[in-house]
Amino acid sequence: MASTQGAAEVLVASNRGPVSYVLGDGDDGGTIEAKRGGGGLVSALSVVEDKLWVCAALSDGDREAVRRGVAEPGVRMLDIDADVHTDAYNGIANSVLWFVHHMLYQTPLEPSFGPEFRRQWASYEAYNRAFAEALAEEAAPGATVVVQDYHLTLVPGMLRELRGDLRIGHFSHTPWAPVDYFRMLPDDIAEQILRGMLGADRLGFLTRRWADAFTDCCTRILGGTSGTRIGVHGLGADADFLRERASRPDVEERLAALREQVGEGRKVIVRVDRTELSKNIVRGLHAYELLLETRPDLREQVVHVAFAYPSRQDLAVYRDYTDEVARVAEAINSRFGTPSWTPVVLHVQDDFARSLAAYRLADVALVNPIRDGMNLVAKEVPVVSDEGCVLVLSREAGAYEELGEDALVVNPYDVSGTASALGAALALPGEERAERTKRLAAAGTALPPGQWFLDQLAALRE
Repeated sequence: MASTQGAAEVLVASNRGPVSYVLGDGDDGGTIEAKRGGGGLVSALSVVEDKLWVCAALSDGDREAVRRGVAEPGVRMLDIDADVHTDAYNGIANSVLWFVHHMLYQTPLEPSFGPEFRRQWASYEAYNRAFAEALAEEAAPGATVVVQDYHLTLVPGMLRELRGDLRIGHFSHTPWAPVDYFRMLPDDIAEQILRGMLGADRLGFLTRRWADAFTDCCTRILGGTSGTRIGVHGLGADADFLRERASRPDVEERLAALREQVGEGRKVIVRVDRTELSKNIVRGLHAYELLLETRPDLREQVVHVAFAYPSRQDLAVYRDYTDEVARVAEAINSRFGTPSWTPVVLHVQDDFARSLAAYRLADVALVNPIRDGMNLVAKEVPVVSDEGCVLVLSREAGAYEELGEDALVVNPYDVSGTASALGAALALPGEERAERTKRLAAAGTALPPGQWFLDQLAALRE
């Protein structure tokens, strides 16, 4: 493998790629249709046209496309065994590493690392190895490889063994756990993850806090970072794209519909999240309920528009959480609602145009994650807000480092404190709100996605 060299000068590796395939019907075994993905990573990486993107086949359509040799230019999709991928992705990446870095475990009962964990970890190793081998095969001599996120923590070390000539970077889009929490992982696994990451020439993190937590883990567990360079790249929102997209007719239509749902003259508190456990939607709803309870003067005067888009519904704990969000919203409406006023307008069907319409409508944006690598919603809302928007922001979001000064900052576990912050946000004078919004938008768009990626490439090549 080490002697096989391809022609790609810039390579990107991530679990999900920029394209997916859908199987159609037909006697010939079905047609295959390619769908281009959206999202921040796709937009960020589009600034480098001549690159190879290595990703996993995630669906039956993807796997069939690989088997038939159907491929988009600049994309190599890996047909990793579906069971191996499920173990690696759901079993380890999303149910262990995500939980560790977001500190989500209920520790009296979990985690419990026994034989099933070890079986799934072997799949995680196999999944990472498939990426490392594909990258080694495709990379030109001295090429630059940028590996993305917690799904692929072992790839840099594996790739370094195969191709010592490459410049290897890794970027973490999540927080990094403090060392005492990280050490919940079995000792050998914790060490393997850190050594895998340190196979890179340079590691990137969204904030200094997460970078320092990683360094601390390396110092305490391994005795140091072995000369790997560590940098911070605070991914920002794409202002030009957001402003243009938010002014399109489909957004105007949804804005009119939301205004009708909210009712004339009412203030609007907006949240837009996936029903991800770390997003803290349930405590946010309880804070709003407490606000209505303690401030009767606000009843009929304010509506909480909450978009909670289902996430990871193949995991039972996520299905239960999504159900709880709906239950709490309904309970608030039952308790306080009147024939002319629905206190919580909850939408669970993902709709980007409607999200942008809500951003424009928001008087207050509630972003209260338990823990978040960055949280781009906090950066996006001020960019497209029509009348200026007060940001109520968790100090545990990565965005706090850049936006904390002009937000109303909350402890995500403090429901009473969050209710008070929402009340204060609703009362903020228009002039101050407009000034804060302007500063938030400037800070939130300081490093747009394309520049974020170019900066990493430049730093890796230094």
